[in-house]
Amino acid sequence: MHAIVDSTLATFQEVLTGYRAQLQVQEVGTVKFVGQGIARVQGLPGVKSEEVVRFPKDSLGMVFNLDPEEVGIILLDKSEHIKAGSEVRRTGRVLDVPVGKALLGRVVDPMGRPLDSQGPVHLSQRRPAERESPAIMDRAPVTVPLQTGLKVVDALIPIGRGQRELILGDRQTGKTAIALDTIINQKDKDVICLYCAIGQRNSSVARLIADLHRYQAMEYCVVVFASGEESPGLQFIAPYAATTMAEYFMEQGRDVLIVYDDLTHHARAYRELSLLLRRPPGREAYPGDIFYIHSRLLERSTHLNAARGGGSLTALPIIETSAQNISAYIPTNLISITDGQIYLSPNLFQKGVLPAVDVGKSVSRVGGKTQLPAYRDVAGNLRLSYSQFEELEVFSRFGTRLDEATHQTLERGRRVREVLKQPQYEPMTVAEQIAVLLAVSMGIFDNLEIEEIAVTQKNICKALREQLPDLCKSIENGKILDDCDRDALLKVAHNAMASEQKLQHQIDWDAPR
Repeated sequence: MHAIVDSTLATFQEVLTGYRAQLQVQEVGTVKFVGQGIARVQGLPGVKSEEVVRFPKDSLGMVFNLDPEEVGIILLDKSEHIKAGSEVRRTGRVLDVPVGKALLGRVVDPMGRPLDSQGPVHLSQRRPAERESPAIMDRAPVTVPLQTGLKVVDALIPIGRGQRELILGDRQTGKTAIALDTIINQKDKDVICLYCAIGQRNSSVARLIADLHRYQAMEYCVVVFASGEESPGLQFIAPYAATTMAEYFMEQGRDVLIVYDDLTHHARAYRELSLLLRRPPGREAYPGDIFYIHSRLLERSTHLNAARGGGSLTALPIIETSAQNISAYIPTNLISITDGQIYLSPNLFQKGVLPAVDVGKSVSRVGGKTQLPAYRDVAGNLRLSYSQFEELEVFSRFGTRLDEATHQTLERGRRVREVLKQPQYEPMTVAEQIAVLLAVSMGIFDNLEIEEIAVTQKNICKALREQLPDLCKSIENGKILDDCDRDALLKVAHNAMASEQKLQHQIDWDAPR
């Protein structure tokens, strides 16, 4: 027993003899002022921009301003316990967030902390929230389409994987609905989706998460949420943190879709922080670098070349306009940064044209090259003819007499508009869209009443899946339609419409007289 004790003491003595304490210099500052979401600190001479600092009770902040006499810090946690005189310590690292596959199916805040009831997120890898965008030589052209499942977008305003397509419109016009349908449509398409909610109400995001669960979309989705009740600093870093999480998957060679909902709240949070930290306001009271905060965010979305893995990051930023003013400061900035925009009109929304996409004011500058050949064959001139119809419809209200050709053009246009309507949560496959668009462009719906078109569409889609499954797969794989394919699609449409008319005739015949 004594031998064991002596051996243990000898071991301890050896360890203590070899131990050399190392001194570390640690900078400690003092809070000078605390405001709504910001703090001004003295005594951190070596602190760096965007470095994380620690307040009492492990509250975090990020260095934002480096002034000669003080440091401006944006708070990333609640600040009730922070007061003048509190200690602030450097951490020596820039703001970083956890990344990895464990995030899939989770709801987290911008710092990677879980907001759902599924326990902690076990991730060992972290990356800076602010990262440089890929170099020009690391990028490749956008060549693969991103199908949204919406006829009006896929046919007229196509989006490619790696593109940045802005969604804008007034309040309550269906902007988030388009993004949500696009996420739901990525099921079984090997696309990972991130939804970044900035300054949204808790109830709205909870309803969206419930919809994602209901349509089995959370399996391939990550929700990053900074609510309107959080500090403006957390709202400001949210899109950058979400993009870093998305870039992890892109650099693994995966295709990723990220939705920023919305950058109006992001711009307001940045303006609030800037004015509190006494940055000079510029046009419309926004700081002069408001353009830069969005450009450095959206430039990170791209399609990488094969040497970098071939992954892609597609961005759908959402912005809110006021009184349909798309030439306002923030919308103009984002229109110039992105590769196109989808404009949602409140006038169309009030008329029940959903999704309320204004085709004349919407454009896709990149996605047209990625569009599947079947779309170009069927809907190549549809955008122009539909825009002409809308102008002709307005003009026709001023006259009482219309010639036969004008009358036919108006009737065909009204049926095209009815076909482009689509209920939420009902995305359509490529083949279904092609069949319906071919039918309306060839005049098959001309003898139908407007109210009958929705039911006829469903019958055509059902018959197509049952009768031509091989053709459906070929169209989705990029097949160019030949005369036989067009005849087969038109035959299905004719038969489906004939069966619907026969059923309707039978119902009318059996009705009591």
